[in-house]
Amino acid sequence: MTTKQKLLQYCYAHVELRITDYKNEIELIKDAIESNQGSADDEDSGNGKLLNDLEKNTGYLNEARKTHEYLKQVKINLLSPHVALGSLVKTNTLHFFISISLGRIDLDDESYYAISLQSPIGQLLKQKTKGDNFEFKDNKYTVIEVI
Repeated sequence: MTTKQKLLQYCYAHVELRITDYKNEIELIKDAIESNQGSADDEDSGNGKLLNDLEKNTGYLNEARKTHEYLKQVKINLLSPHVALGSLVKTNTLHFFISISLGRIDLDDESYYAISLQSPIGQLLKQKTKGDNFEFKDNKYTVIEVI
């Protein structure tokens, strides 16, 4: 398995775990709301907060599902000299995997940073090629390789 395949697999696993966690949380909240329905002690029975939590988690779940769909657009077999979605970019100091904003991934004794093209550094990297320079947060980078 190539490094790009492993990185993409890691991204998928991370997003799928988030989806599962949100689904589980939503089920717990629904169960709590249901168990409060029979309670006549309290006019509100705490359901207002539970409904708010349900709405928030449903929003998070929808975002995670959108991220999962976005990952399907990442083409790791794309061969292009320009940085694009699915590129692995090696610079003089850091390695970036252009996919989703996930942060640092340690893999095979190397560190990679999964970033999206929409992130500030992703915007700087977009369309760069080997030998190009850019600056981000007072750090200077040189693109060594685009895979």
